[in-house]
Amino acid sequence: MDTNTIIGLRIKNLRTEKKYTLKYLSEHTGLSIGFLSQLERGMTSIAIDSLDKISKVLEVELSSFFTTNMKQNDIHIVRRYEQKSTVINPEIIEYPLTNHAKDFDLLPRLVEVMPSLQEDGELELYSHDGEEFIYILEGILTLQIEHDIYHLYPGDSAHVHSNLSHNWKNDTNSITRFLTVHTPNPFHQK
Repeated sequence: MDTNTIIGLRIKNLRTEKKYTLKYLSEHTGLSIGFLSQLERGMTSIAIDSLDKISKVLEVELSSFFTTNMKQNDIHIVRRYEQKSTVINPEIIEYPLTNHAKDFDLLPRLVEVMPSLQEDGELELYSHDGEEFIYILEGILTLQIEHDIYHLYPGDSAHVHSNLSHNWKNDTNSITRFLTVHTPNPFHQK
């Protein structure tokens, strides 16, 4: 099973164990019933901050939706060959750049974005607490912040207050790779 299916099944199982309806989960997370229904069926991906909202309502740790087999012998170094990938959806693959996300305030990731599968390509914008930093390594990233659209090229960066509605996509025919660091880190355990 892919990551979306696993996460969706886990959410559905937890929700039904607690006898919560989709409406209840929607009201307490601010996510639409339709989106939650698609999520539970593995038909869509979810942003980490939205998954964090769900984990709080379901009273589980965010990390319980993921499995990791990273070596724990060196907390400071992540070797390229040790990086584990997470397929967020058919267009996005993420690589955590830390072995111990729960111990830090920042969440650093390498993100690979495949060419968009949608022809019209209108972005669904979202917002959350914190801030995000993006640095483009390869390709061209289309970034939308509120009503403004930017095309970022290798070497370009963006620093955004995450409470502004935003999202990004790849409108080209080749892969886009970028580094991103954001707060708050939903995996951080104080």
